[in-house]
Amino acid sequence: MPTILHLDSSARPVDNPVTEYNSISKALAGEFIQQWQKQRPEDPVIYRDLGQSPPDFVSQDWIAAVFTDENNRTDSQQQLLRLSDTLIDELNQAEIILMSTPMYNYGMPAALKAWFDQVIRIHKTFTFDLERGDFPLEPIMSGKTLVLVSSCGEFGFEPGGIRESMNHLGPHIEVLGKYLGVDHFFEIRAEYQEYADYRHQQSVQQARSAAIELAGDLAYAY
Repeated sequence: MPTILHLDSSARPVDNPVTEYNSISKALAGEFIQQWQKQRPEDPVIYRDLGQSPPDFVSQDWIAAVFTDENNRTDSQQQLLRLSDTLIDELNQAEIILMSTPMYNYGMPAALKAWFDQVIRIHKTFTFDLERGDFPLEPIMSGKTLVLVSSCGEFGFEPGGIRESMNHLGPHIEVLGKYLGVDHFFEIRAEYQEYADYRHQQSVQQARSAAIELAGDLAYAY
């Protein structure tokens, strides 16, 4: 019975009085979950809305706590790492990570970056050994699937697209996914939001169909 870790990152909800202000990425991720639960209603889902409850940013004291031996940490250091420990435990439980996010300034929202910084942690999600030469970091976990559902105001961020070089969202998350134990990465993206024309409507519909189809395929595979 696979567990899904569902992370939403948009600052917007999906129930605004003005429909145009609703989060597209959250809505698309919701379509994925609905389809999955139609086929596998018993599978557990761990949910966090990072946009509404952002994780703390790391600090100097947080870093010092991470690099203090676990048996020697003070109560204060243990408290500083409590959220990180919880988030890592949630990740450990998950076989599938469903991550929804808008593109903010060509990258990820600060809340999502804060989550990554809390979770990608030495001795917890990766090890470090200089004997490995130029690539001393190795992930501890493996076998996970990451589904990234994103939305953006412009278009052409795909490989070969006119804004490929400006896409610091999907490629960044795919790189970081290695240290979450991700072996399989999928991305679904809705574009053209700022243009608010038929292209945007078409892109959202295509993304919605892709989310439903992918959820069905993965649910069947599990």
